[in-house]
Amino acid sequence: MGLIAAAVASGAGVLADQWKEYFYCPSIPADTLVVKASKKTKGNTNRGNDNVISNGSVVAVNEGQCMIIVEQGAIVEFCAQAGEFVFDSTTSPTIFEGGLLQGIKDSFETFKKRFAMGGDTGTDQRVYYFNLKEIIGNKYGTASPVPFRVVDNNIGLDVDISIRCHGEYSYKLSDPILFYKNVCGNVSDAYTRDELESQLKSEFLTALQPAFAEISEKGIRYSALPGHADDLADAMNHVLSEKWGGHYGITITSVGVSSVTASEEDEKMIKELQKNAVFRNANMAGAQMVAAQSEAMVAAANNQNAGPMMAFAGMNMAQQAGGVNAGQLFQMGAQQAAAQPAPAPAAAPAAGSWTCSCGTVNTGKFCSNCGTPKPADASWTCACGTVNTGKFCSNCGQPRP
Repeated sequence: MGLIAAAVASGAGVLADQWKEYFYCPSIPADTLVVKASKKTKGNTNRGNDNVISNGSVVAVNEGQCMIIVEQGAIVEFCAQAGEFVFDSTTSPTIFEGGLLQGIKDSFETFKKRFAMGGDTGTDQRVYYFNLKEIIGNKYGTASPVPFRVVDNNIGLDVDISIRCHGEYSYKLSDPILFYKNVCGNVSDAYTRDELESQLKSEFLTALQPAFAEISEKGIRYSALPGHADDLADAMNHVLSEKWGGHYGITITSVGVSSVTASEEDEKMIKELQKNAVFRNANMAGAQMVAAQSEAMVAAANNQNAGPMMAFAGMNMAQQAGGVNAGQLFQMGAQQAAAQPAPAPAAAPAAGSWTCSCGTVNTGKFCSNCGTPKPADASWTCACGTVNTGKFCSNCGQPRP
């Protein structure tokens, strides 16, 4: 049994005027993943057995859908190409991919089954349609904080913190044959997303932690996750490829992050470490000390209880006890700057080199970039030894020979 494009079949006169039934699916709701085909009859009101496909029947496939024919529980036909097709029990099985992956062919060859019944239909034949559009609006949220590794190479920071993440993700059926075999099976009417939603959400949240590990390895901070949704989707697909892609036939298409928050203690710790790392620069530490001393002086001048003299005396004692003052820090900063390696001098042009009008420096007779020939040398040497380019020597005034 097989499918023939309706235009080809009718044009060749094959099975024309013999279309017994019409299987179609006008529209698949957004919350439906698989639906059994509706059956129309032509010219009579006797519908016959809903699970029997008459030879010469038409099967229509719309955009964003794919169709399979199941006989006695085994997949015998697959089509993901939009159009009308005639069911012919005398031909071999066919497959219309409609742009799906090569894995569809492999799955079809693995699960299809032929029945040696003289070309007649079996006792149970069904047509199922799969929703190939993107299934959006799947919410997720971490009930408890999950670990996230924070790496800041600028200050040498490498620490694990806990974050909470909320958002939405979308997915699509990338291999309907796997989905039929391992998830939905012979459904009587329709298979909706809510039947699978709880399982997918649980596995999605479980995969967040290793996906976050991949994200942090790239140096992406947790606060920047909303701007790296594509990287997160790739990481989630990498983690879930075996379970979702290789078992369910599902691929994550996008991951949206609405909020990412760390605990107050973790955020305070990171900010404190980043702030302290700035003071590794002696000049920055000196500037901070000058600012602190200025504030202390203002506070001392406004201290009416102890008196200005006692306040300034206390401030001087605190400064001496600190072990280092702002002047010493600025001196250390100057020493740090002097210790920095000097930039390497620009390489001297090679002897006999010349610069083309396009900006390329060359040593040959033609420019290596645009092919312009080397300009003729118009300089001349006077008897006094001066090299000139004009008509008279710039040193003694002798005319050019």
